[in-house]
Amino acid sequence: MPSPRAAAGATTAAEIPGSRRPAPPTWVVVALACAGQFLVVLDVSVVNVALPSMRADLGLSASGLQWVVNAYTIAFAGFMLLGGRAGDLYGRKRMFLVGLALFTLASLAGGLAQAEWQLLAARAVQGLGAAVLAPSTLTILTSAVPEGPPRARAIATWTAVGGGGGAAGGLVGGLLVDTLNWRWVLLINVPVGAVVLAGALFWLAESRVGGSRRLDLPGAVLVTSGLATLAYGIVQTEAEGWASAATLVPLAGGAVLIGLFLLVEARTKVPLMPLKLFRLRSVASANVSMFLCGSAMFCMWFFMTLYAQNVLGYTPLEAGLALVPSSLAVILGSKAAPRIMRAVGARDVAVAGVVVAAVGVGWQSRMTADGPYVTTIMLPGILMMLGAGLATTPLASVATSGAAVEDAGLVSGLVNTSRTMGGSLGLSVMATIAAARTGGSASPEALTEGYALVFRTGCGVLLGGAVLMRLWLPGGSAGGRGRLRARRGWPRSSPRPQ
Repeated sequence: MPSPRAAAGATTAAEIPGSRRPAPPTWVVVALACAGQFLVVLDVSVVNVALPSMRADLGLSASGLQWVVNAYTIAFAGFMLLGGRAGDLYGRKRMFLVGLALFTLASLAGGLAQAEWQLLAARAVQGLGAAVLAPSTLTILTSAVPEGPPRARAIATWTAVGGGGGAAGGLVGGLLVDTLNWRWVLLINVPVGAVVLAGALFWLAESRVGGSRRLDLPGAVLVTSGLATLAYGIVQTEAEGWASAATLVPLAGGAVLIGLFLLVEARTKVPLMPLKLFRLRSVASANVSMFLCGSAMFCMWFFMTLYAQNVLGYTPLEAGLALVPSSLAVILGSKAAPRIMRAVGARDVAVAGVVVAAVGVGWQSRMTADGPYVTTIMLPGILMMLGAGLATTPLASVATSGAAVEDAGLVSGLVNTSRTMGGSLGLSVMATIAAARTGGSASPEALTEGYALVFRTGCGVLLGGAVLMRLWLPGGSAGGRGRLRARRGWPRSSPRPQ
């Protein structure tokens, strides 16, 4: 989920109103912005419990299953920063409407898909729409709510709705699949999106930031296509092996595209990702840490859902209900992290969170083909997601603490992008590991062995990440220093940390 700073996009330019119409009621603006954010976050997780049903209905391949998730997240991550800048330049309301319209139409196309390629294309367009929509949601909210306690309450509501969207994904998806069919995990966005579109068109006021900046469209296209090509090459290893041309060509192509992206970013006047920021220890260490954490943690929802349905025989609704405690643990960890950071510092909280998550992942790797719910899913899931919640906030805090005030929004966006991109590539790698262990068998025992190996691998990645974070992340209360610096010079057009 994009952080408040990333979504708002800190700028030093003055706001230019795009409309002289009377301001709408504040609660309406808050409700519309939160509704848009809820849809974006919900669709990251809502499809997980529908994956087995999608596979049975459309005849999806094993790699097709992971691309249902990856097509959305890669497009979302690759174009998120571009979407934020587009809102600044062309108007937040305009980009909110464009993003939501794309998202809604793509949801309709996905829900009506009759073939694998149609579903995957729809999910990619959904991700693009989400990348345009998400950065505008908080900026619209903070532009309508005055600074001080009212804005703090509005931001808290936005944050809670985003967390609730992620937590509700499994439950909502399971309920829709069980009572209707898998198509409704996408089609439900159509009436909701239409209502929010109508409300936004009528109630929201336009605003944008002055200046002559331009969009770094080549950078966004290169990084997104590079990551997608790398992910495709990794997936090809499952059937073709690492030495085949079918694997090496896309891997090399992805590496070339990423290299071109870095070259473009080094030479363009207004880069999507200023490489100079990575000279800062805080920015470089936090982004690498978030990439590693995302690669190990993001795919856990995917494999826990498949394990619950394909091995334990849960229905989609039962699988969604089974993951509710771990979903709530994410929210608990995220809420507790700022308070603990004040006592022991951001680095130590981040390391502790990753260690807690590693314990949960290691426990989950002990799964069996007939394991009881409490010890096989609930308790390890709670530890995994509690640790994820504890780690995310301090890593974002460390990244922004060392950056200049005018770069804080961009740096937060980079952290969110690193996490999502790490998750996309991590899912491709982990799915290949699981497939290699199962050897094509669909028996519960073989599937369990494949899933267990994924969790053992994830545990190793997290433990290695914890060591790296302890050695590389700046020590001290980074979060506190970052908040102090922001309060001294945060632009009035952007939300201050509260």
